[in-house]
Amino acid sequence: MIFSSLLFLFRFLPLVLLLYYACPAKLRNLVLLLVSLVFYAWGEPVYVILMIVSILISWTGGLAVDLFLRAGNDRAAKISLGIAVAAGLSLLGFFKYADFVLRTINQITRSDIPLLSLALPIGISFYTFQTISYIIDVYRGNASVQKNIISYGAYVTMFPQLIAGPIVQYKTIDRQLRRRHESSEEFAQGVMRFMTGLGKKVLLANNAGVLWDSIRVMDTGTLPVLTAWIGIAAFTFQIYFDFSGYSDMAIGLGHMFGFRFLENFDHPYLAKSATEFWRRWHISLGTWFREYVYIPLGGNRNGTAALIRNTMIVWLLTGFWHGANWNFMLWGVYYGILLLLEKLVFGNALRKLPSALQHVYCMFVVMVGWYLFSYNEITGGTGYLAAMFGGGGRVLDHGTVYQLYSNAVLLIILIIGSTHLPARIGAAVLERVKHSNFLSVVLRGGFMIMVFLLSVAYLVSASFNPFLYFRF
Repeated sequence: MIFSSLLFLFRFLPLVLLLYYACPAKLRNLVLLLVSLVFYAWGEPVYVILMIVSILISWTGGLAVDLFLRAGNDRAAKISLGIAVAAGLSLLGFFKYADFVLRTINQITRSDIPLLSLALPIGISFYTFQTISYIIDVYRGNASVQKNIISYGAYVTMFPQLIAGPIVQYKTIDRQLRRRHESSEEFAQGVMRFMTGLGKKVLLANNAGVLWDSIRVMDTGTLPVLTAWIGIAAFTFQIYFDFSGYSDMAIGLGHMFGFRFLENFDHPYLAKSATEFWRRWHISLGTWFREYVYIPLGGNRNGTAALIRNTMIVWLLTGFWHGANWNFMLWGVYYGILLLLEKLVFGNALRKLPSALQHVYCMFVVMVGWYLFSYNEITGGTGYLAAMFGGGGRVLDHGTVYQLYSNAVLLIILIIGSTHLPARIGAAVLERVKHSNFLSVVLRGGFMIMVFLLSVAYLVSASFNPFLYFRF
């Protein structure tokens, strides 16, 4: 079940909200836990057991770490921490990477070891990182141990952020889990944010995805350069509006239930360098790797060699986290090298360029990066990469003109939608009617209803409604 589905919008969510607000406050974490398990089990009932095991391991690990720390036994606390983290990573590694390891062994040794062919548990990369960060923060003293298994289970399984994040660190919602204040204003804010995300996902990402899918299947041997770049631009917008839209919906749902999740995107396509891009894209993942991998390794405190080593380790792990395929590893290496080059070689020169040129550079390297990301196997997209740089033998053809003509409005909307302009226009309109609460409510409500009706109309009539980050 995904947020942008008629089942979720018209059945699951209304029923859950009714149950949640019908219960007294002391039972609401239990309601969240139960409905989140149902939400997860809707697509993968067997893997609910895996999630419960992960919850029990990390919760017990947190209790053990806290117990030993209180007793002054730091060595036992470290051992408990190591066991719990290793157990969580082992579950993630087995279910997500076992076949990747077996395929690699078969390719290297030319053997024929049977693959396990395990279905990837949805959201396992996200909730595993959440459980690990909880145990580490308890050990560091950055989070209070959660002794209530119901509240802790609600944190791990909470359906708004379960499938695709943002990665919510326990320390950021500890107090909210223990006590939170739901209000009509908070709920209304959540509805607006959810509708914004729904529109980004359904109306923008899905249509960009249709354009990308129509181009990626073309014969790369004759694919014109401009057509290839239109295609990768479509994927660039698809993955942004798809993932940021889903994050908006998750944050909006959080508000509806009284939670405030941290932001996950900050207009990344306005960045002027790859370094800045990654401060704006998937912020919760970057924060996680910085706090739990990069800084513990020493960060940039021990000289250039350590900086290079630590950066490459983080980016190899970032690529590997995204998927059990070599293209994701290559994608991680690509960004690791690029960020090091910006920091150590040409970063100062880049900042001296005109702002427009900095932006062109950033979007060029980001789009090349999305090419690496878009193909599950490296060999599957080499022809497309060649076409992007002239391998098709032509710059454009009649098909290119047709693609530009028929998708011009969509591309303009996608470009504008990835900037601050829509928010600024909305703020300016509301500023002009701030003297009238009635007009303000009508405009906000009208926008919300329009986006909702257009999205529902699309979902009713269209069969194309993927979510890219489900495979991670």
